[in-house]
Amino acid sequence: MAPVVLETDAGEPLSTGTTGHSRAAYRLSVTETTHPQYDGGTRSQEYRLVRTSLRGLRQDLFHDPFAYRLLPPRHTDGPLVRRLPGRLRTDARYLPHAAVGAIAFIALVVGSVSGSLPGGDIPALLSGVLCALPVLATLLRPIGAFWMSLAATPLVAFVNGAGWDWPWMPGAFICHLAVLIIVALRTRPRTAVWMWVLTCVYAFFADVFFGGAYYYTNSAPMMVTSAFALLLVCLWHIRQTARKEVTAQQTVTAHERSRRTLLEERTTIARELHDVVAHHMSVVAIQAEAAPYRVENPPEELERAFATIRENAVAALTELRRVLGVVRAEDYEAPDAPQPTLADLDALLANVREAGLAVDKAVTGAVRELPPGVELSAYRIVQEALSNSLRHAPGATARVEVSYVLGGLGLRVVNTAIPPNALVKPSPGAGHGITGMRERVSMLNGGMTAGPTDDGGYEVTVFLPVTVQTEDEA
Repeated sequence: MAPVVLETDAGEPLSTGTTGHSRAAYRLSVTETTHPQYDGGTRSQEYRLVRTSLRGLRQDLFHDPFAYRLLPPRHTDGPLVRRLPGRLRTDARYLPHAAVGAIAFIALVVGSVSGSLPGGDIPALLSGVLCALPVLATLLRPIGAFWMSLAATPLVAFVNGAGWDWPWMPGAFICHLAVLIIVALRTRPRTAVWMWVLTCVYAFFADVFFGGAYYYTNSAPMMVTSAFALLLVCLWHIRQTARKEVTAQQTVTAHERSRRTLLEERTTIARELHDVVAHHMSVVAIQAEAAPYRVENPPEELERAFATIRENAVAALTELRRVLGVVRAEDYEAPDAPQPTLADLDALLANVREAGLAVDKAVTGAVRELPPGVELSAYRIVQEALSNSLRHAPGATARVEVSYVLGGLGLRVVNTAIPPNALVKPSPGAGHGITGMRERVSMLNGGMTAGPTDDGGYEVTVFLPVTVQTEDEA
């Protein structure tokens, strides 16, 4: 017999009052107490499968089985229903309800006349009613209808007395088969499986414990017929689910394809803008910077003019790069640069004056801070109007009027006619500047008018509404 060696920690000294035996006993007790807890917390796959199945059974058939679920009207966009006339197409919405009513009537008639009792007797009529009620209940409470049909089956057999069929009389057979199919159509395949299993359990107990006095049992026909019917219903559910998934996938694919096409178009536009506009603006900036050095002792005004041209070209390139960044990528993050406001109008007017446009500014009303969107739109509108004056009315003078009123902000930019002795010819335009101003004004629910004046000039008038915030709202 091999000697038993107690396990001790070589690298861990025993404390005072602790022996090797007590340490080994401690380790044995830890092993005995921890392993059962670990085994108890870890269940086998079979156990978890059974537990999940029973949870599904409870959720499908036992959790609020008589919940009210009215059968909704069917859709009228099917390939066959769309071909019907208007009145018939409207009535076709309730075709499932009519079909259920017809099946209930058949169950009523068969249940009343197929028993051993005469069809006119009250017990025979009661048997028919018991067969029809579960079918009608599928319109309102489908799960409850299954339990009603299962409970009505022995009642119909008891009312009919000594019948030839067991456990399903002819009316009960039609009733229960119809209920299984209708409820399976209204629920999901798992519910259909559980209903068929419970039907099998009922048939087994009915044949074993209560079917001895009957000559013939129809449990097997019920099981086989219902199994094939429910299999077809489950295949229909799978097909419908697959069709919905395919439709959803096609929708997502079409959306992604549309986004990709849009991004490609935006990338193409950005590339063309960069290749054409950025190239020419860069050439303008370089030539404006090099022009003063090509003239011996250039006047100060000429140097200032070329410097202004270069600054405007560089500023236009910066704005163009920012716009191209937004157009190229959908997730582009614009730089955190401060947006211009009406407080920057003086710098804008100074820049325009250096470019050769004589412009005045007049401000009326109490100057106050406006929403950022209104401030930016007002600045861009004045900028575009003055740019139009520079291009289309060279040599003219302009005036900018800013009016702070109670309901919003008023803008008026007007320029005079082109002088007869103007050396610079006006540049042709396509009207995109006016369109852009109208879009900004429309975005803020404002109003705008633009057109020539009586003296041959041009006037742009804009009103941008601003909601007045009361003290209570503040």
